[in-house]
Amino acid sequence: MSESYASEGFHHAPIIGYHRAPLSQKFGAPRQPNLVALTSVIEMLAPYDTPAAFVGLEAFSHIWLSWQFHHNYINKNGHVNKADSNFRAQVRPPRLGGNEKIGVFASRSMYRPSGLGLSVVKLERVEVVEGRVLLIISGADMIDGTPIIDIKPYVAYSDAVDDAESGFAPTAPTLLDVTMTESAYKQFMTLINVEQVNVEQSDKANNKNNNTNSGTENAALLFINSMNLTNLTNSLNSRDGLVHKVQKQLLESDIDSIKALIAQDPRPAYRRTEINTPFIMRYKSVDVSFQLIESGQLQIMAVVEVNETL
Repeated sequence: MSESYASEGFHHAPIIGYHRAPLSQKFGAPRQPNLVALTSVIEMLAPYDTPAAFVGLEAFSHIWLSWQFHHNYINKNGHVNKADSNFRAQVRPPRLGGNEKIGVFASRSMYRPSGLGLSVVKLERVEVVEGRVLLIISGADMIDGTPIIDIKPYVAYSDAVDDAESGFAPTAPTLLDVTMTESAYKQFMTLINVEQVNVEQSDKANNKNNNTNSGTENAALLFINSMNLTNLTNSLNSRDGLVHKVQKQLLESDIDSIKALIAQDPRPAYRRTEINTPFIMRYKSVDVSFQLIESGQLQIMAVVEVNETL
C-alpha cells in the first residue's frame, strides 16, 4: 500500500473469495446471521484458495466472516449511484419500526462508512476441488456474489459474552406463520419435475459422449453427494460449474428454506400492515410471490421461474 493511499485515510483489503447462495437480491435475505440455517458456499480465489491456508480450520464449528455490502448503491442498470453513497450519520432500523432514527454506529445497518459486514456463521466443512478450497457454511446473512474480505475462527471463550446487553434488540425477532396455496405448491413441484427431466436427459447425453469421468468430475460428485443434492448431473467439468449448479438447482427441501426466509418478514417495516399486497422474493431460479392475508399469516401465492442468470 502506498504512503499517499494510506495518508488519505483508506485501507486496502483484497477480495479473497465470493459467497455463492440461493438469494441473489437483498430482499428476503436474513437481517442477521444464524436466523435461517440456509446452506451456502464460499468460493475462494487464488492465491487464497490453497488448502494449506485452511489447515486446522475444521476444528472450529463457526467462523467470522468480514465481507462487503456490494449491492448498497447499485441501481437497476447496474451502475453505482454516487449521490446515495455519502456518509449517513443516522439510520432507521427495521427493528424499531423503520420510524425511529439512531446513530449508524449504534446499528448494524448496511450503510456504513466502510461498507463492510461482519458475521458469525457455522462452518459445515471444508471441501477441496481441483486442489482449491470451497467452504460449505450455513446461517449466512449475505446474498450471492458477496465479496469476502477475511475469515477467522470463532473462539467461544472470548467471542461469546454471557452478560452482554443488546440494546434495542435483546431477543431474536418474532417469526410469522407462513402458508402456501395449493396452486403455488403445484407450480413449485412442476418446476422441480421439469428440472429432474432436464438433468436426466443431460446425464444420458453425457454418458453417451463420455465413457469415463475426469478427476474433476469425481471431485464434483463427491462434493455434490456430501450436500445430498442427488439430482445434479455428473457432467460438471469445473469448480465454477459445480458451484453454479449447486446454487441454481431447485429441490423439494427448498420449500422449507423459502418459508423460513419469509417467516422473518422481509417487507419494509412501514408496509407490514398492508393486506393482500404482493411482494416478490428471488430464490435460486424462481420468483416467490407472497402477501399478508387477513388471518395475520404470510401466504405464498405463486412460484414462477425466471430466465435471467442469477
